[in-house]
Amino acid sequence: MAEVIPFDKREGQLWFDGHLIPWTDGKVHVLTHGLHYASCVFEGERMYNGRIYKLAEHTTRLFESARILGMTIPYTEDEISAACMSACEVQGFKDAYVRPVVWRGSEMMAVSAQQTKIHVAIAAWEWGSYFDPKEKMKGIRLDVSDWKRPAPDTAPTAAKASGLYMICTMSKHAAEAKGYADAMMFDYRGYVAEATGANIFFVKDDALVTPIPDCFLNGITRKSVIELAKARQIPVTEKHIERNELDGFNECFIVGSAAEVTPVSEIGSWRFKPGKITETLMNDYAEDVRRPVSQVILAKAS
Repeated sequence: MAEVIPFDKREGQLWFDGHLIPWTDGKVHVLTHGLHYASCVFEGERMYNGRIYKLAEHTTRLFESARILGMTIPYTEDEISAACMSACEVQGFKDAYVRPVVWRGSEMMAVSAQQTKIHVAIAAWEWGSYFDPKEKMKGIRLDVSDWKRPAPDTAPTAAKASGLYMICTMSKHAAEAKGYADAMMFDYRGYVAEATGANIFFVKDDALVTPIPDCFLNGITRKSVIELAKARQIPVTEKHIERNELDGFNECFIVGSAAEVTPVSEIGSWRFKPGKITETLMNDYAEDVRRPVSQVILAKAS
């Protein structure tokens, strides 16, 4: 296994509170409010061929997540989108993973932190497939998490907030300890929700079925895949999926900026066979994210 360079030891520069600074200078104090009280939101984006896929949508969601947590980002959306591009360009990347993050600083250390400064940083690094490419093509294996996605009146489920990922990390670690690649989570009602960092789709009778995102994020990649499916005349149904319905699906895949479109071969005791629809959408998504900027501009203009 190749040696992993710790993220605080990498070379180059990142964007921090309005300026490009040396990568190793991107530090915060140990008493930062975001660390202790999870007052932190973020995005996960990918750049392909010099274009950050759905950049405007990601930036808008970042601002909405901050608003939900009561944080006002001290920049405009255009400035943050431009900073995301700068974070890639300064590293010389054409293909990269991009992480904007917003958090409350260390001016106050208590549950209430009205006077804390709102910080923003953006880093980019080269990152290939989220899952092992060889395993990905045959379908990854998911465990079933013991943790459930919370109700929207118990947590800010419409925000991409760091605190919501605590049970995701716990679920993924437990799954990996058993030899699985990831875990699927049910929601507080017992309906199928998502994987630890990706939305989920199933195939039945040549049509897509996917959970209603009413207590977890309606992912940007999720929405892209639905658009691609409809362009192929593949029917899409959004519904609450009960546990006993999993026996009736023949294909399954997960989607996300990091996961892209990844086939699934099993979830606990349920088995699936990556097939034609999964492969078609995986290829269509790969083509969509790599479209030249000129084609994207023409498509928007038309």
